[in-house]
Amino acid sequence: MPTSGGGGRRVRRIRVLFWVFAGLMLIGVTGERAAAPAVEASPAVAEAAAAQEHEAAAGEEVEEEAEGHTTARFFLILIAILVVGKLSGEAAERVGQPAVLGELIGGVIVGGSVLGIVPTAAGDPMAEIIHLFAEVGVVILLFEVGLETDLKEMFRVGPAAAAVAFVGVAAPFLLGAGYWYFTDPELGAHPPGVSLAKVAVFVGATLTATSVGITARVLTDLNQMRTKEARTIIGAAVIDDVLGLVMLALVVGLAAGAAVTVGTVTWALVKAVGFLVVAVVIGQFIGPHLFDFIDRLRVRGILLVSAFCFALLLAALADLSDSAMIIGSFAAGIILSSTNQFDLVVERIEPVADVFTPIFFVSVGAAVNVKLFLPWTADFNTGVLVIGGLLTGIAIIGKIISGWSVPWEKMNKLAVGVGMIPRGEVGLIFADIGRRGGLLSEPVFSAILIMVMVSTFITPPLLKVIFQRAEPTEMGGEPVAEPVASGGGSN
Repeated sequence: MPTSGGGGRRVRRIRVLFWVFAGLMLIGVTGERAAAPAVEASPAVAEAAAAQEHEAAAGEEVEEEAEGHTTARFFLILIAILVVGKLSGEAAERVGQPAVLGELIGGVIVGGSVLGIVPTAAGDPMAEIIHLFAEVGVVILLFEVGLETDLKEMFRVGPAAAAVAFVGVAAPFLLGAGYWYFTDPELGAHPPGVSLAKVAVFVGATLTATSVGITARVLTDLNQMRTKEARTIIGAAVIDDVLGLVMLALVVGLAAGAAVTVGTVTWALVKAVGFLVVAVVIGQFIGPHLFDFIDRLRVRGILLVSAFCFALLLAALADLSDSAMIIGSFAAGIILSSTNQFDLVVERIEPVADVFTPIFFVSVGAAVNVKLFLPWTADFNTGVLVIGGLLTGIAIIGKIISGWSVPWEKMNKLAVGVGMIPRGEVGLIFADIGRRGGLLSEPVFSAILIMVMVSTFITPPLLKVIFQRAEPTEMGGEPVAEPVASGGGSN
């Protein structure tokens, strides 16, 4: 048949071309060998060359073996982090505490000062790899917070929530920074080249942020989300998170070496607020159209990948603009919360967050040196416990004060103040940046983690007692009629 004849001719042509090409290659190689001068190597030179080749081959084998072991070690460490994070989170929720508290404690257990499974030593390449994965967890965490942030609701809660938020940030910051600056608990034993003022600002900043997720979980468990107190707390906690991110931009500048002056502080705040506002405003116009187009594409997982890349992109842009990276991912979440694909994005990003966010919390806990708390060890430091207790007291008092910043509102002000107490994600991010940036010594970092854990631990029982003893009010101003639920964890 003609078609078969044509096919045969094409095959023959290909064979001819192949042999011509092979012949040319052979001629070229032979010519190079012929052109090269014939130098007869002496036996000693030949033996040395052979030994050198043997050593090079052995080195390559060792390098390949080490690389293989490095990969296996990383996988095993990652398995340990995820398994311990989930099991400890489950244990915490079983006793009525947020999972993040369990993940921190689990991190302490697998950290360098206890089991030594998770590396934390400076300069350890494996520790750097774990840190990069933890950074992805932070980006996703703040992306989720942004998705849950309703700008319209923030404006709707009005001046009460704004006043509680501003006082709830200013009071603990001023109390914490002032205490540190005027008493100098470390007595000058700061990291080399770090001024007392920088440490004071950093410590004060770690006391500011309220964990909106922990507070919302507690209020839901107590069946109080319809109350005026709850709406004020949630609105204030969201605004508090935004202010905390702006504060984070300041401490990132300090970690990068900026001096503590009015000019540097003002410029850092302007950059943070400016980036957040510009990103959200522009994103409100671009985001809906972009994701409407993406949603029409058919390839599997395109919406999840696009949302994830969008968060990474804005995080990278924020970092390149010398602002805090998580301000970018937070802005990405706010932008996508106004798209038609909001529910799908939330649904599909949750499994990714379930994998990456525990890596951050476990790695932060792993950096704690437990020996600082144990009297029978050489590293025992009573100052860590004392400073941790004082910082916890300042953190609690500073937030309770915020409840009385709205004298014109008829509601349970103690409940509002206590609801603002739990620290969490942003505070831990502050502490981790300070530790890695060399601004916080190991004892100070450990004391700050004591504050975060204690403030988170005491809030649920305190809120339960307060709501049971008082009559919370609905948004309309009337007392809530139904009894308070006893609470309890949910899966």
